[in-house]
Amino acid sequence: MKACARGAVVAVTAAVAAVALAACGDSGGSDSGGGDHPRIGVLLPDSTTARWETNDRPMLNRQIKELCADCEVEHANAKNDVAIQQAQMESMIADGVDAILLVAVDSKALRPTVTKADQAGIPVIAYDRLAEGPISGYASFDGEEVGRLQGKALLRAMSDGAMGDRIVMMNGDPSDPNAVSFKKGALSELEGKVEISKAYDTRQWRTEVANMNMSGAISALGAGNIDGVYAANDGLAAGSISALKANKVDPLPPVTGQDAELGALRRILAGEQYMTVYKPFEPEASAGAALAVAAARGESLDRVAPDRVRTSTGGTVPAVLLTPITITVDTIDDTVVKDGVYTIQQICTPQLDAACARAGLT
Repeated sequence: MKACARGAVVAVTAAVAAVALAACGDSGGSDSGGGDHPRIGVLLPDSTTARWETNDRPMLNRQIKELCADCEVEHANAKNDVAIQQAQMESMIADGVDAILLVAVDSKALRPTVTKADQAGIPVIAYDRLAEGPISGYASFDGEEVGRLQGKALLRAMSDGAMGDRIVMMNGDPSDPNAVSFKKGALSELEGKVEISKAYDTRQWRTEVANMNMSGAISALGAGNIDGVYAANDGLAAGSISALKANKVDPLPPVTGQDAELGALRRILAGEQYMTVYKPFEPEASAGAALAVAAARGESLDRVAPDRVRTSTGGTVPAVLLTPITITVDTIDDTVVKDGVYTIQQICTPQLDAACARAGLT
C-alpha cells in the first residue's frame, strides 16, 4: 500500500486537479447556514502539537477553498479531550454537514460517533490518524516507515558500537493508531540490536509527561547509562531532553523526534536532538482536502486516492499514503527551508548563528 515519495506527490497533484475540474464555479462566501453550499467539518485533536493549528488548519482551509470556492469549512479543536471531540462531532452531524475530516483524539472512543455519522449519510475522512469505524477514506503518511526511519537514525547516531547499547523508548499515546505504528516500525529496527532499558507510553503526547518519565528513567538507570532515546515526536523529545539536561547528563545521548517543529530544528542545530521526521504538510493537506471535497459532493473517492487501507470494520477504503523524510543537521536546508515551511531567519536565532553557518544556513 505504501506509495513512493515522488509517486505519492504526483498522485496527490493529480487528485487535486481532478477535484478542481469539478469545482463549484460560484465564488460564494463561507458564511454558515448557506443553502446548497457543500459543508465540510474539520475536527482537529489538540493544540499541544504545534502542527495542527499552525500548519494543518490553514492549509486544509486553503486547499478546500481552492477546490470548491463555495464550500463552507467549519473547524473545531478538541483540546485533547475525547468528550469535547465527541460533542463537536455530534453537533456537526446534527447540523447536517456534508462530510467530516477527522483527526481523532482517541480512535476507539470515537468509533460510535463515526458510526453515527455513517448512519446519517455523512462520510468521514480520517486524516493523519486511522480512525475506527465505517470511515470513507484516509489521508496520511506511512506510520511504520516513520518508526523505521527513527530507529535507523538512532542506530546510526550511536555508531557501529550500538549493539547492546541501552536506550529509553518514549512512545506516543497508545490510543492513537499512529503511535502504535511508529512503535512497531521502530522496534523492527531496534529489537535485537540494543537493550531497551525503559519504555513508556505517553498519554496525550504530553511534553511534561515525557519529562517526568525521563527523570524516572535517569533515576532508575543512572545518568551515564542511557546511550540513546527513541522519542516518537518532537514534543516528547523536548520533554526528554529537558530532563536529561536538568540531571546534568553530558554529553547528551542522541534523541529522535518527529513533525519537524521549529523548536526541534533549533535543538538539532544546537546538538541537543539528533533528528526529526518531516512529513510535508502540503501534500497531506492536499490529499485530505481532495478526499473531503469529493466526499462532500457525493463523488467517488477512488479517483482521488491511489492507495487502499484496511479499516477496523474489515474492509478497505480509498487512501493516500505519503512517504516521510528524515531530517538531520545536514538536511534542514534541503527539506523544510527548500519547501518554504520555515525561513532561515525563523530557524536561526542569534544564539545559533555559528551552528547555522556550519550547517550552511546563511
